[in-house]
Amino acid sequence: MTPLRLRQHGFAAIAAIFLLVVLAALGGFMVSFSNTQQLTSARDLQGSRAYWAARGGLAWGVASLVASNAACPSGDLTSAAGRNVDGYTVRVTCSRSVYADSGGNVVIYRLDARASLGVAGGSNYVERSVSASMEM
Repeated sequence: MTPLRLRQHGFAAIAAIFLLVVLAALGGFMVSFSNTQQLTSARDLQGSRAYWAARGGLAWGVASLVASNAACPSGDLTSAAGRNVDGYTVRVTCSRSVYADSGGNVVIYRLDARASLGVAGGSNYVERSVSASMEM
């Protein structure tokens, strides 16, 4: 055997180990990326559901304001009339402001609805809020 052939032994093993390490790292990255994508999708869905729960609370507040002939509603929608908004806590607050106008007083109502799920500061906590103003 020539000295050149003696130096070439084992090169294929090193290349195979390198290839296995690279493929294992790529597989680990793909698993991590897939988990992150699934968690992001789940949180996006929870955020959308919280938004619509808050919109429902706002609609309840507007309907209560109109039905009560300008009595400001407020409270926890989950306990109002036995309603449950898919596990979300929906709080509706209302404030009344009176402004003087040349033709008399103008009353503006501001309604805020906040829907939340989970414990604040927790990894699965989600909260959305919407508001509206109306004159009566």
